Amino acid sequence: MSTSAETAGVSRRLPGDLAMWFFILAELSVFALLILAFTVAQALHPQMFSEGRQLLDRSTGLAMTLSLLTAGLFAALAQEQVRQDRPRRAALLLCGALLLACGYVAIKLTEYAHLLANGLGMEHDTFFTLYWILTAFHFLHVLLGMVILAWLAEGCLRRRYGAQEHSGLESGVLYWHMVDLVWVLLFPVVYILD
Repeated sequence: MSTSAETAGVSRRLPGDLAMWFFILAELSVFALLILAFTVAQALHPQMFSEGRQLLDRSTGLAMTLSLLTAGLFAALAQEQVRQDRPRRAALLLCGALLLACGYVAIKLTEYAHLLANGLGMEHDTFFTLYWILTAFHFLHVLLGMVILAWLAEGCLRRRYGAQEHSGLESGVLYWHMVDLVWVLLFPVVYILD
C-alpha cells in the first residue's frame, strides 16, 4: 500500500546531510550533559544559584533569545527561497540572519564585560563557573554558525544552491537551528528557573 506522497511522486527525506545530523546529535549530547551538571549543582546549592541568577539581567537574556530566534526565522525563510530557486533573495535573508547574530554577539560580549567588571568571573563560585562554561561553549557555536551563515550567503550569490541542489544549505540551516534550540533551553535554565 503506497502513501499519498509516494503516489504523487514525492519522496520524503531527511533534510541536509546525514553527517550533519550525527554532528548535531553529538553536540546536543554534550550540551545535555552540561545542562544536567548545572541542574544537579543547582539542586546542591539552591541559595548560591538563586543569588547568582539575581546578578544576571533577564532582559539581556531575552534580547539575545529574540536575536537568535529571528536569525533562525531568516535562515528558514532563506532555505524556502532556495527551494523556490531564488538564491539571491536567500542570500539577503542569510545576511539578515548574520546581522541578527552579530546583535547577539554584541549583547553577549557586553554582558560578559559587565560581569567581569563586577568580579563575577569563572572562579567566583559554582554558579558562575557553570554559567561561563555553558554560555561560552554556546557562544563558540554561535560564532561557527555565523561563519556557516556567511558561507551559505556567498554560496547563494554564486548560485551554488538552487531548487535542485540545496542539501548543503539545509545542513547549514540545521546547524543554526541547533544553536537556537540550545539557547532556548539555556535561557530559562540559566537566567530564570530557580
